[in-house]
Amino acid sequence: MARRGKKKGRPVSGWVIFDKPKGMGSTEAVSKIKWLFNAEKAGHAGTLDPLASGMLPIALGEATKTVPYVMDGSKIYSFTVTWGEERSTDDLEGPVTKTSDKRPTEDDILSLLPNYIGTIQQTPPQFSAIKIDGERAYDLARSGETVAIPSREVEIYQLELVEINDAGQAVFEVECGKGTYVRSLARDMGRDLGCLGHIAELRRLEVAPFNEDDFVTLAELEAAWPPLPPKSDDDEEAEAAPAAPRDFSALDEFIIDTGAALEDLVQVALSDDQAHRVRMGNPVILRGRDAPLEADEVCANHKNRLLAIGFIEQGMFKPKRVFTY
Repeated sequence: MARRGKKKGRPVSGWVIFDKPKGMGSTEAVSKIKWLFNAEKAGHAGTLDPLASGMLPIALGEATKTVPYVMDGSKIYSFTVTWGEERSTDDLEGPVTKTSDKRPTEDDILSLLPNYIGTIQQTPPQFSAIKIDGERAYDLARSGETVAIPSREVEIYQLELVEINDAGQAVFEVECGKGTYVRSLARDMGRDLGCLGHIAELRRLEVAPFNEDDFVTLAELEAAWPPLPPKSDDDEEAEAAPAAPRDFSALDEFIIDTGAALEDLVQVALSDDQAHRVRMGNPVILRGRDAPLEADEVCANHKNRLLAIGFIEQGMFKPKRVFTY
């Protein structure tokens, strides 16, 4: 019987709220963070285009189990639109496909914004990760195909015009729900204004429940990255011995607790005995006057640390996903 290979890296868990620089892809960013922390496992909560910068929440270890909850959170973006050109990718990366000499006034833009607030229909860009007949739209677009991507409902909670800069570009800030494409928003506004448009700058400021206070930059992480301690050169035996392991304590200061991703859920505290039962996958009866009787999504904590996600039925907590640290 073949043996399972030993996992490489440290069993470190939590969130790194990475301020992704422009030019770095999301997959590249995850690989970089995983390498810096020498983590066994890593993943991200929502792709950010290479030309975009800003918040890319990266989950390490057990925090990867909470990724769907963060992906469902609202997002805030700052974005700049250049009018007069539509591009194949709806941003600076693609070639110009259409042009217009018309430019909108501030009043034109302000009068349009209410049409984009609330539940709206939006068609994702041709260059997007949407699957069409099992293939990614961007793969089809790169091969020269133009595909019919169905529109879908998205939520826009707020959309504000921040300024019109000296170059005549419009700077906006938007708070939106899961699945919203800001590139599509710029494209559609340009079409509705009759002047065409594309994204010139895009920065993600927040992914709920995380905000700008949680940001950590690549420079900060690299400055805290521990070098290997030097080997002793006292004698030949010490020279042949392996070096001491790296001290990751300074780097680990940037990790946010796994449970921070679930602060909006119902929280219950478990005793030692209850925690033991839940770790084995068993349900437990919740005691106390304030214990909830019914709840669909619940975090069970033990000693102020996330232990399980589950639901409560008739006063009994039933785990769906247990965390092991």
